[in-house]
Amino acid sequence: MPKKVHNALTPLQVKNAKPGRHADGNGLHLLVKETGARSWVYRYMLKGKSRDIGLGSAGPDGTSLAVARDVALALRLKVKAGVDPLAEREKAAADALVAEQAAKIARITFKKVAETYITTNEASWRNDKHRQQWQNTLASYVYPVVGTMPVSDVATPHVLQILEPLWQEKPETASRVRGRIETILDAAKARGYRDGENPARWRGHLAQILPPRARLKRGHHKAMPYDALPGFIAQLRTRKAMAALALEFVILTGARTNEVLGATWDEVDLVKAVWTVPAKRMKAAREHRVPLSPRAVEILETLKLHGGETIFKSDGGGKLSSMAMAMLLRRMKADVTVHGFRSAFRDWAAECTAYPHEVCEMALAHTIANKAEAAYRRGDLFEKRRRLMADWAMYCADGAPAGAKITPIRGEAA
Repeated sequence: MPKKVHNALTPLQVKNAKPGRHADGNGLHLLVKETGARSWVYRYMLKGKSRDIGLGSAGPDGTSLAVARDVALALRLKVKAGVDPLAEREKAAADALVAEQAAKIARITFKKVAETYITTNEASWRNDKHRQQWQNTLASYVYPVVGTMPVSDVATPHVLQILEPLWQEKPETASRVRGRIETILDAAKARGYRDGENPARWRGHLAQILPPRARLKRGHHKAMPYDALPGFIAQLRTRKAMAALALEFVILTGARTNEVLGATWDEVDLVKAVWTVPAKRMKAAREHRVPLSPRAVEILETLKLHGGETIFKSDGGGKLSSMAMAMLLRRMKADVTVHGFRSAFRDWAAECTAYPHEVCEMALAHTIANKAEAAYRRGDLFEKRRRLMADWAMYCADGAPAGAKITPIRGEAA
């Protein structure tokens, strides 16, 4: 049986010891590496297993022999009491890490997570208006309540404090705000900033607290009867304004307002009479080719003289406002919406022509509802749509002065 040693080392031996392990007694050892680096180790047996726990450096600026003996003695008493010093140290380190992470999370506010979410996702949003709505609703309704609060602390009472004042007065806004809060809190959970259920969740949670919101009765866009179109076009062509040309182009192409107002010259081939709207500006996020009737080409050729990148420009040279055509309709005392002209076109196509349903729907860039049909359809029925839009332009021109010269001016008077 090996002889037990007790206080076998001296300070001078610690300083001059060669590489290897040197026992001082009672489980304390001096480890010397080939590099000359020295450290203290306490070796103990617990439940039949030998374990080593480091006690720090034994160098000139490290732990002295006397201190190392005191620490080793304290650990020896713990071992006798059944405490594992190494497990205790590991737990303390883990607890410290958890506390540090909790402190970091406590500094991550709801507003910070929201701003990160918007920055990360705004590139996938179709337009600036959607981005602005996110920022405005959060700034107006959410940040005053939970903006500076740690995102981990946001709970149901905070969500209700935001939503309850809006729920009956502004139900549509309240619903959107709730959805945005839910999305941000889900993003926070995915990043490890919070856990548990989402306090902004509707089903099975807020639905049990808040009354069902009144559904917004949108109705249909007010549309002009198609048989009134020729007379309206005749009046429209007497208006010497950019908004009048834009509105006539909207009617002739069956396009949406934003698609027309965002049109640029690099999308148009006047020789082939084709306007190609890129996917990023389409509601269905798919490129859409629009066949241009002779009258639509005539409008574009006239506007080409104004130069610039944007086709339909405002007085200041920028993109024409989305309200310009609506205001023009108001001045003309036409109780319809710009979008409603798409309905007029669809009614005319259904009641006055024999064009197939799918041709008419593709002219309006509608998504094919039947998934099986959509999977097999590869073409866009362009040539059939060209004939359809030419017939539509001829119908619209019936009653309009033939060959009317287009002389647009900026800023039509009321």
